[in-house]
Amino acid sequence: MTPTHFDDILKDFFLYLNAEKGLSLNTIKAYENDLGRFLTTLHDQGICEFQEVAADHIIKFLSLLQSHRYAQTSITRALIAIKVLFRYLKKEKVITKNIAFYLESPKLWQVLPSVLSCREVDLLLEQPDVQTDQGLRDKAILEILYACGLRVSELCRLKLYDVDDYIVRVYGKGGKERTVPIGRQALNAIDQYLIKCRPDMGDDAEQPLFSGQRGKPINRVQVWKMIKQYAKQAGIQKNISPHTLRHSFATHLLDNGADLRVIQELLGHGAISSTDRYTHVSHSHLHSSFNQFHPRF
Repeated sequence: MTPTHFDDILKDFFLYLNAEKGLSLNTIKAYENDLGRFLTTLHDQGICEFQEVAADHIIKFLSLLQSHRYAQTSITRALIAIKVLFRYLKKEKVITKNIAFYLESPKLWQVLPSVLSCREVDLLLEQPDVQTDQGLRDKAILEILYACGLRVSELCRLKLYDVDDYIVRVYGKGGKERTVPIGRQALNAIDQYLIKCRPDMGDDAEQPLFSGQRGKPINRVQVWKMIKQYAKQAGIQKNISPHTLRHSFATHLLDNGADLRVIQELLGHGAISSTDRYTHVSHSHLHSSFNQFHPRF
């Protein structure tokens, strides 16, 4: 619930969004939730009028969402809602200065997922106990996630014959198929898992490559929990998930000189802008590229 001091203005604002901006009901509902949280935090600080709000209050609110581990898309949407609200308040002369105008754009507020260093990847991959069936399976899963940069949903859909000696056939968003090269270490881990844990799979090409309980395909929650467990076991302090291995895959390729278009293809991104948001260039790669290629260095 939003504080009553703001209610009348907000009611007019949401009518404006619906009637003049033509936003969908779902978007307006999301804005209501975001602004409700924001105004409640203002009220808790004793702020009851929009004229009293400063840019620092907005930044503090966004930082609070981040500390509570809100998804970055949710934080970005909250910033957009606040910026739209304050633009409206200035237009309606409720405030004399739009203090949200000078905040960074939502794109600049995107915080990239945690990236593992090469050493941290090695530590993570060393955690499964390969003397057990589960450890062999988990080792193969970790290896292929990092080796191929798969989404966890793509990994869970892999069938027995989607992997051969050179490539993995991946079915991504919208059923779009792509092929990704696979390295020797990942192949060895998969071979060990199949030979020792599933020697009687037969020739059924529809069998899942990785199974969970009762032979069913492993699901994303199981993979997420497994990675969390091994990260804790390895002493990795970062908040990681299966997505972290995908991001680390792309980042390490970029750091070592891979072309962004190649990474786009490997990740299965339809647009290069998605890859731009997904990867970042390390300072060491920036400096080495400058030193190597700038004609006046």
